[in-house]
Amino acid sequence: MKYLYLLIGITTLLNCSKPTKIASAEKSENRYYDLAFEWRDRNESDSAFFYFFRAKDLFLQQRDSFGAAKCLTNLAIIQETKGDYFGSQESAGAAMGYFNRKDSAQFNYISINYNTLSIVASHLKDYQQSVQSYKQAIRFSTDSINKNIYKNNLANSYKKDKRYDDAVALFESLLKHSEKHDKAFARVLSNYAQTRWLQNPNYNPVPAFWKAMAIRKTDGDDWGLNSSYAHFSDYYQRSQPDSARLYAERMLDVAQKIKSPDDQLEALQKLIVLDPGHYTSYFSRFQTLSDSLQTARNKAKNQFALIRYETEKNKSDFLRAQADSIRKQNHIIRQYFVMGIIILVLIVSLIWFRKRQQSLQLQVRNTELQYSKKVHDRVANRIYQIISFIENTLNPDKNSILFALENVYETSRDISYEKADVSEKQNYRDQLSQMLGSYSSPESTKVLIIGNEDEMWQNTNLVQKTEIYLVLQELMTNMKKHSQASIVSIKFSRDQNNVNISYTDNGIGIPELSPKNGLQNMENRIKTIHGTIIFDTGINNMLKINISFPV
Repeated sequence: MKYLYLLIGITTLLNCSKPTKIASAEKSENRYYDLAFEWRDRNESDSAFFYFFRAKDLFLQQRDSFGAAKCLTNLAIIQETKGDYFGSQESAGAAMGYFNRKDSAQFNYISINYNTLSIVASHLKDYQQSVQSYKQAIRFSTDSINKNIYKNNLANSYKKDKRYDDAVALFESLLKHSEKHDKAFARVLSNYAQTRWLQNPNYNPVPAFWKAMAIRKTDGDDWGLNSSYAHFSDYYQRSQPDSARLYAERMLDVAQKIKSPDDQLEALQKLIVLDPGHYTSYFSRFQTLSDSLQTARNKAKNQFALIRYETEKNKSDFLRAQADSIRKQNHIIRQYFVMGIIILVLIVSLIWFRKRQQSLQLQVRNTELQYSKKVHDRVANRIYQIISFIENTLNPDKNSILFALENVYETSRDISYEKADVSEKQNYRDQLSQMLGSYSSPESTKVLIIGNEDEMWQNTNLVQKTEIYLVLQELMTNMKKHSQASIVSIKFSRDQNNVNISYTDNGIGIPELSPKNGLQNMENRIKTIHGTIIFDTGINNMLKINISFPV
């Protein structure tokens, strides 16, 4: 009841924010976004939710962070309206990761998203969080009407948190700057009078209640009258129970008229106490309505979860089909892998031998000799040994040959690691995503990468990028070798001063830290960029690693 005007303001603002054609050639139109608004205008929340979710994925493919944030904001509003408070909180929180707080064109959507977080926090009775979110909504709001609605609801959150002095001060400020006979004035006046009465039981709020109710009757404001009747009923509950019952009955009538089940439940709760003679009737109605409302909300939660599951499943099936195609292509390459290494070594050895005869500058010549000697001593000789073993053994053991070749591979890989790991000429985000994605396999391990956007790495230097790249590479290698994990999540986020990375997998955890398994080296690398790394294996046998470093 108390948030209706806020939702009306949001609906008006969102209607003005429907998608327009994007002039930039880098961003395509998003047909799902248009369809989502069409279904929302028809009050088909399930279909609207589905298309907003699809539109979000398409925006992310187009690298349109603001578009994705708008979709998540609308998802959060739909979930809150249907009573899926935790789901709404999750969607609104995710949207914050895609907004650019420095872009004034995004401020209204940011304020709407904070407002949704405030409403959800109030439903969950976390009034302190509700207060903080309303302050942010006011800060980013560029619309004076919505800003005043946010301030009114901020004052109500103060009231619910029993911070009556703060609430009264804010209500008085709003009254000074409001028209004396409009709905907004009536809303603030009625809330102000109730707060003064809660602050001081000797205060008489009735004149203010009557004035606010008169304005609402004149304007035909049924939602406002619903609030007035609730305030009157609360005030008269102890001193004049008959009057309190009368106003509770009027509240129930108006709540039925405006089809607000939450307000009907509130009115029935009052009547159960105020009218003992009809206790059974009112309690039965209350129980039936409460069960029906809870069933509807549970159905909505399940429907939203199913939509998300089916969308993610379809995306996963598409990626699996792509992976199958790539795997078939790579199968032929793997068949010639051993021969390729031998040919490569022979070519490198030949180039090294011929280049040694040439007259080059001393520095270049020494470098070539150094690498050629490593290849010859550490790879070619070992391969020659394997060839001799095969030639001289009547029935060579296959496992022994494979083990020896793997040893050669590890040796050649160690040599290749002496090259730079991160290129300044290539996009760092793409390099990091490619490296992390290479460990993903539909049959064994699914790797989820969240928040790895270009904005995440702004103002970070090459040393920081390289160390983070190597640490994550070591983590993924250890995961592949030891953890037996089927799902790995790497989430990137950023506040004003720090880049934060959260790694989670559902494997068997990690052994005690030691230099041998490379985890101690991760700590040393993080320390070189003045960051922190925290290992946690104490929750549900899941491995959680949190990394943070200053920008």
